[in-house]
Amino acid sequence: MSKEFSIDESNILNDIMRFRRDVRGNRFINKPIANDLIDKILASALSAPSVGYSQPWQFVLIDDKQVKNKVLESFNEENQRAKTLFSDEKQKSYQALKLEGIIEAPLNIAVFYKPSKEPTLGQTSMAEMGRFSVVCAIQNMWLMARSLNIGMGWVSIVDPEKVKVAVNAPEDNELIAYLCVGYVDKFLDEPELKTKNWQQQKNKEELIFRNSFEQNS
Repeated sequence: MSKEFSIDESNILNDIMRFRRDVRGNRFINKPIANDLIDKILASALSAPSVGYSQPWQFVLIDDKQVKNKVLESFNEENQRAKTLFSDEKQKSYQALKLEGIIEAPLNIAVFYKPSKEPTLGQTSMAEMGRFSVVCAIQNMWLMARSLNIGMGWVSIVDPEKVKVAVNAPEDNELIAYLCVGYVDKFLDEPELKTKNWQQQKNKEELIFRNSFEQNS
């Protein structure tokens, strides 16, 4: 029997998506996450769509301080390099941002793409589809975590190879995301980078087209 959802349930999903936030380290609080809730977040990832039903994802749960510190060391190195890429004004704003919660979050999750050694249905023309499938799993996790009032932050300012070494990942695995997960003191009403004017929100006319890009020009 196929499942159907009510408008109220659809509205709840809409709220979960609208109020999802990328959580920084200054928001996490010292409160452990129950194992059954971690399992629920991971189960949401495993139910994500994947090209050719390949399920090309692997997850490493990290709560060991030594492993976290190795990842934090990589973040600090990459962060120092990254800030030099911005103009003087942007650089000041960049330095004021708290961009990770590796130590503060009780749980870190390294999410990997494990490519298939055989041809994958649906991936023969677009090789990136396997990686995109892993991103779908990450989005599922983010929304499930938010529905449980658990925060999640995606740390992308790391050297993927150093993270692989830190968690002893197989050579052919590719790091897609390093996630910080935990309860927070509060969820912000708006994305932090929006309120700090790092970027202006784009309007839908810039982003949505019908039939052809020329229709909006």
